[in-house]
Amino acid sequence: MEVVMAMQVALPELHAPAKLVLDPGRPLSEKAYLGFCAANPELRLERTAEGEIVIVPPPGGESSFRESNVARQLGNWAERDGRGQAFGPGLQFILPSGAYRSPDAEWVSKEKLTNLTKEQRRQFLRLVPEFVIEVMSPSDRLRAAQQKMDQEWMANGVELGWLIDADSETVYIYRQGRKVDTKKRLQKLAGEGPVKGFVLDLKTIWEGL
Repeated sequence: MEVVMAMQVALPELHAPAKLVLDPGRPLSEKAYLGFCAANPELRLERTAEGEIVIVPPPGGESSFRESNVARQLGNWAERDGRGQAFGPGLQFILPSGAYRSPDAEWVSKEKLTNLTKEQRRQFLRLVPEFVIEVMSPSDRLRAAQQKMDQEWMANGVELGWLIDADSETVYIYRQGRKVDTKKRLQKLAGEGPVKGFVLDLKTIWEGL
């Protein structure tokens, strides 16, 4: 299995997330997955709790704009607020389930970050962010995006999650122990719980490019 550590892959053009199973019946170890990521830095990768590699298509212009806009707004607020740190797409979190997942924007309290060593903070973060935002791209399917939010993020302990379907101007709000709240055509969305005080301006997200 250690051969996976340096394995590079050449893939056809992807239009939807694809799962890569290198050894059926034998889940990919965390060590092998980290090696696979290092050998393929150009790929957007995640790992399921079952050890399958998920290859995410690179975003197009509009999707990239929407992702960066959301991450920028959250980052600007977090800097002013001072209670935690915001991150953008690309950072993977090692969840209690064993999955490695990367939301489009996320917020982590300084209290959680201080529980990690300096070396641990330089790697994928072995913790659950309090708040995550997922922004759907044209390649995403709503059912799969909802399952990821519910079965990955919320099931692993995220306190608040927003799933944004910009093409339909809809936000799905996930809270622990409560039903999903669906909001349509909002112009602003106020944070609560861990990110109380954050307000996301949705107008430019709806407009896109």
